[in-house]
Amino acid sequence: MISRTRLSQPPAQKLIFRRTSLLAQRRSYSEVANGTQAESGSSKVVEEVPSREGWLFVDSVFPIQISKWDFRHYIGLLREESLLDALESRLEHVKVHDFKAISLEPHEKDGGVFVRFAYTASEPEDALKTIKHELSDVTAKHGIPSWLGLNKGKIWVVKGTPWREDMDRYASPIINVAFDGPDLQEQSLYQLFRPFGRIKDLTMPVPVPAGTMRSSTITFSRLHSATIARNVLHGLNQSHLDSAAKTRLRTAYERPVQSHAVRGWISSHPKIMLPLLVFLLGTITYTIFDPVRSLMVQAKMLDWFDYREFRVYKWLRTNALHRISPTFNPTSSPDLQSAGHVWRERGEAVGAIKLYLSEFPTTVQFIHGPQGSGKTRMLEAVLEGSGRKAMIIDCRALQSTASDSQMIASLATQTGYWPVFTMFNSMNNLIDLASVGLIGQKAGLSSSLDDQLRQILTVVGTALKGVSSAHRAATKRQIQRRKREKLEKEEEEKIRGEIRRGTWHDPRLGCVAGNGIMSEFGLGDEPMLPSDGMDVTFIDNSEKHDSGESTRKQQTQEEMEAALPIVIIRNYAMKVGSKREELLVVLAQWAATLAETQVAHVIVLSDNRENAKYLAKALPSKPLNSIVLSDADTRSSISFVTQKLLDADVNANFTPQQVVDIERLGGRASDLERLIHKVRNGQTVEDAVESIVSRGVAELRKNAFGDDVDDAKSLSWTREQAWAILKLLSKREQVPYHDVLVEFPFKGDDTSLRSMEHAELISIGTHNGRPSTIRPGKPVLRWVFERLVNDPIFRASQEISYNEKIIAGAEKTIKACEEELTTLGAIASGTRLPWWQFGFGEPHGTYVRSRYLADKMATYSKKIGMLEKKNAELKKILAKGDS
Repeated sequence: MISRTRLSQPPAQKLIFRRTSLLAQRRSYSEVANGTQAESGSSKVVEEVPSREGWLFVDSVFPIQISKWDFRHYIGLLREESLLDALESRLEHVKVHDFKAISLEPHEKDGGVFVRFAYTASEPEDALKTIKHELSDVTAKHGIPSWLGLNKGKIWVVKGTPWREDMDRYASPIINVAFDGPDLQEQSLYQLFRPFGRIKDLTMPVPVPAGTMRSSTITFSRLHSATIARNVLHGLNQSHLDSAAKTRLRTAYERPVQSHAVRGWISSHPKIMLPLLVFLLGTITYTIFDPVRSLMVQAKMLDWFDYREFRVYKWLRTNALHRISPTFNPTSSPDLQSAGHVWRERGEAVGAIKLYLSEFPTTVQFIHGPQGSGKTRMLEAVLEGSGRKAMIIDCRALQSTASDSQMIASLATQTGYWPVFTMFNSMNNLIDLASVGLIGQKAGLSSSLDDQLRQILTVVGTALKGVSSAHRAATKRQIQRRKREKLEKEEEEKIRGEIRRGTWHDPRLGCVAGNGIMSEFGLGDEPMLPSDGMDVTFIDNSEKHDSGESTRKQQTQEEMEAALPIVIIRNYAMKVGSKREELLVVLAQWAATLAETQVAHVIVLSDNRENAKYLAKALPSKPLNSIVLSDADTRSSISFVTQKLLDADVNANFTPQQVVDIERLGGRASDLERLIHKVRNGQTVEDAVESIVSRGVAELRKNAFGDDVDDAKSLSWTREQAWAILKLLSKREQVPYHDVLVEFPFKGDDTSLRSMEHAELISIGTHNGRPSTIRPGKPVLRWVFERLVNDPIFRASQEISYNEKIIAGAEKTIKACEEELTTLGAIASGTRLPWWQFGFGEPHGTYVRSRYLADKMATYSKKIGMLEKKNAELKKILAKGDS
């Protein structure tokens, strides 16, 4: 009976078996083993034909296990006994050289069985060839038992040392061959491993650290071939042709995917991975983050996370906080309510806004007026009266950011757009720079500022659609509930009327009383008719019903229109010195889209009417609803201040001089509010107005001229240009636009005037769509201009600087004239007329041009002399100082 060592035995038993067998036989099983045994002492018995042992490897008996969870392994275990019995019966047919199988050792992981056999032969190589041939005949005749029953396996003579192990090292088509000795040549290695199957690739050894064996990697085309080669050649002592040294081969499986192989492949294929990475990031953004961001925008609009909207907080505020302290009671500001009937200029604007909000939007509402004219306060009053919520986007806060990332974060905060990953912008830029060096083009991860703004606003627009749908659904439910309550009320009134007339009949009474054969069904014998009643009057309500139906439809339409969200874009203007025009363009396009698709009512507030050009360009086929807010007239200003002071219990009986002082502030709402605040705090009207003017002088000196030379260089205009405007507007309420533009120091360049208008120093009026007049930025500035111009020290310093610029320009003109006169003199000397033509005919062209240049030089020379004399007098003023 052949002994068997199965994998079902405990690991300790298997290790003991291998240890004893290896101690008994130190030599390779493929070599000839000495079969003689020493009996005792020094005497030995030597047989003529020695007995030897060897090893066979039978493949394809079990399934090759490729992982720990390979279920085919358990099928092989179930059939192990039958397969080994069948293999044992096949081996009994081999009789050459006294062949005898000693033990069968299954190796299920590699799908084979190791067979230890004994034979007798004086020439082992010839004997092994004969045995191998006989085994091939037996295999061809009877086949090799297999777990699938295909009988296609083969028997191989083991050339090395069998190694049965139960570690988690599973079969792989890649074999790592380590050389314990000198390296084998590539051809020798190929010839040694090629009989087991086709080799796809073979790598030669590479330099390794000292003390580490060098190795080669052999890749077979089939996994089956790799398992046979590994079990047959492991531990083989291979000799070299050019030396007597031998190399022991140590084989091991190598995983197809090595550590960091994926990372290495990704880094070596950037043209494939970078676009794929962009696609994956975009997919994650659109499938995961965008719905979350849209939900967060809706939460901000609907106040889902505002504790003041929670029922518990409202109950506590009503029943506890208000009783403890009346300061918790949020009442509407009396300023906006009390000023409505005294500020007549706002009546038409408020009516236009309410009309726009009461209809489905088709365009954008554009409200413009000077800063401090009350645009925001008026709009807040309208929204407070309507009870509708609005999303507010402040362009001034966006333009005040220092970088594009901060602008994106600010816009996300204002709209509720979350999450936002602004820190990735710099990383994306670095990746794009790296991709340019790797693949010659950008990866497309980074995007421009307008693209990022459009992405955020697109998500916000989608969220606004959700808000609109939620409002409409809630409105429909309210309308249906009111209809249902009205129908129930009408039915109840109808029943009460029938009861009063005596014509109402409850079928349940007939059922209880048992009247008639149909009483069991609750019907009664005879139903009561309206004609059975007393004093029945028929009224035709069809006309009334039609009017009521039209009223309900109109009410329903108004409620559906009120369900739309409101978007307010404040401070829609370019910041002075800012280059971020794309922000206004993107917001204009987004606002136009919301209005055209009737997603929301859009109201844009701006200090300058010229900013409407971005909206007009975004809405080329529809006009804007423009509302102009100007300063109030004198009567309205006095009434406004009087009413506010009366509301604060302050004496409002103004003297004629106080009325004149109030008129100096004009009708600018911000200045009037500042005056009211100062008077409430105990100042007189005269002191309050003087304080406002004095503060305006200090602010104007800083904003228009700068604190020093370096500060003045950062302005969008020169000091000479600001001084020229101040002198003109300190004498007159307005000056012609083009008259100012033609003369020094503007010389046709209106960029400085536009910058001053943006800075609220001046306001430019129009006539027939073109600039016409220049006024102070607000009414009080006229008196500020006058105060600043009348300051002798400041006037002298600015006049000197202004005159020096004119003198420098005049001297430059004179120098140019002198150079041209020199050129004309050279020309005239070469074209001298004959003596007989002297004094006859028209003068020469050089003579006419010379006379013109001479007159021009004389004019500028006189101008220079006059200005230098004036500067000398001004310097005397500076020398005296404030004394």
